[in-house]
Amino acid sequence: MDTRTNTIAGWTLAACGAALGLSIVGGMIYHGERPEKMGYPIEGVQEAGAAGAVAEVPIATLLASADPAKGAEVFKKCAACHTINQGGANGVGPNLYATVGEAVAQGKGGYPFSEALKSVGGSWDFDKLNAWLTSPRKFANGTKMTFAGLGNAQDRANVILYLNQQGSNVPLPAAPAAGAPDKSASPAENAVEADPRAATGDLANTGTPAAGAPSVDPNAAKEAAKRGE
Repeated sequence: MDTRTNTIAGWTLAACGAALGLSIVGGMIYHGERPEKMGYPIEGVQEAGAAGAVAEVPIATLLASADPAKGAEVFKKCAACHTINQGGANGVGPNLYATVGEAVAQGKGGYPFSEALKSVGGSWDFDKLNAWLTSPRKFANGTKMTFAGLGNAQDRANVILYLNQQGSNVPLPAAPAAGAPDKSASPAENAVEADPRAATGDLANTGTPAAGAPSVDPNAAKEAAKRGE
């Protein structure tokens, strides 16, 4: 091998070594790991679920304005697995005629409910149906139902009202009155504690007499004391 060939081979090897070294150094300088929380916080903006988040509207309130005709349209998503007519056959899922008010995971012509749903107990009231339709897997972890749920609260209210009209006709719950005080709040939040000084009008400990009380002239009192009155 002549000198020229050795020189070319040497320069090639040196170039490869330099490239490898730069790659290693660059990786050390710019190395970073995926942060636990992506993005950057924006001042004044709160995360979903944090304090100040919009409270969920009670199902009783939504039922008051629900539309069963729209519920029938929503139910079309369920029709692939469920029948709803009286005496309808069970399919992938049970027949849903007269479901509202029935015991959870019982009856339905011997339909084989999952143990997860059987363990819930109770009856299919409006709150349970709302929770079930929101997320079946969250409501009964291990359920055989593969439907992901209805994310729209008004859609749930519409289809629940439609279900109720199919052989159940359970009376709807009363919607909470607008502006009604929260009964779960502490007494300090719902009432002002009576101050005994209010009876005398002396709320600032100033000696001010209560409204309507007769005023007393201090000089006249002294004169009366001298006279023995």
